[in-house]
Amino acid sequence: MKTGNRSFERVEEFKYLGTTLTNRNSIQEEIKSRLKSGNACYHLVQNLLSSSLLSKNLKIKIYRTIILHVVVYGCGTWLLTLREEHRLRVFENRVLRRIFGPRRDKVTGEWKKLHNEELNDLCFSPSIVRVIKSRRMRWAGHVVHVGDRRGGGET
Repeated sequence: MKTGNRSFERVEEFKYLGTTLTNRNSIQEEIKSRLKSGNACYHLVQNLLSSSLLSKNLKIKIYRTIILHVVVYGCGTWLLTLREEHRLRVFENRVLRRIFGPRRDKVTGEWKKLHNEELNDLCFSPSIVRVIKSRRMRWAGHVVHVGDRRGGGET
């Protein structure tokens, strides 16, 4: 593509401000990239999250302040499909299962992994999908506010 005396190469995708943009305007690659970064971040703090010296609440705070922010960076403009919501929930539940560990059944005494409903009951903070939807609403409000200022409306 040429603009004036400058030429720009056409590419399938590129990174801009840490976000992967594609020519198909698909968010799937960005979510895949964010989940990959979230997994890398998890592995950096894995020793903290598996430590018996830290409380479950502190481990959840570590997840919410470090790992979650890496995954949802730039999510204000994401339009999630059910498939992408599912991928994000799977990631979050996997991390929460590692934080809470298995539970011992009171009747049989066997160890079992926690089901999604049990994880939701143990973790009192909003899910990753709810965080993304909240940030989308905040972004929409920001865009409307900026649009009002640019359009000559009152601030």
